[in-house]
Amino acid sequence: MNVGQTLVLSSASRYLAGVVLLTIVGIEFGGWFMTRIVRGQVAMTPFQKTFARAGHAHAGVLVTLSLVTLVLADAAALTGVLGWLARLGVPVAAALMSAGFFVSSMGRGEVVRPNRFIWLVWLGALSLAVGVATLGVGLLTTG
Repeated sequence: MNVGQTLVLSSASRYLAGVVLLTIVGIEFGGWFMTRIVRGQVAMTPFQKTFARAGHAHAGVLVTLSLVTLVLADAAALTGVLGWLARLGVPVAAALMSAGFFVSSMGRGEVVRPNRFIWLVWLGALSLAVGVATLGVGLLTTG
């Protein structure tokens, strides 16, 4: 972008950015809940506390990264299926990975390892890889 140019997001990126920004309210609620956990107001095993931290951290970092990827997808002028993969890979990963950490550590009693829903973390990792790889290649091949 040259000095004096205005950044204009595509309609798809603008819509997705709005949705992603609204998810931050949920992440804020998660932060408030984390304060209850670390103060001992919520009974959890050390494993569950670790997964709660991981879920909250992944949500925050990946939502922030997803906003950057929207701008970069527009800069690469990605359209069609590749444009959607580049724009949706990271926000979908944020939802899947954080949900995977939270849901796979739920349960009563002494929960000390993830339950069967750990697959959500791996599906999120795949979404993240596809999204950033598509965007990276798109940025390297546009001219």
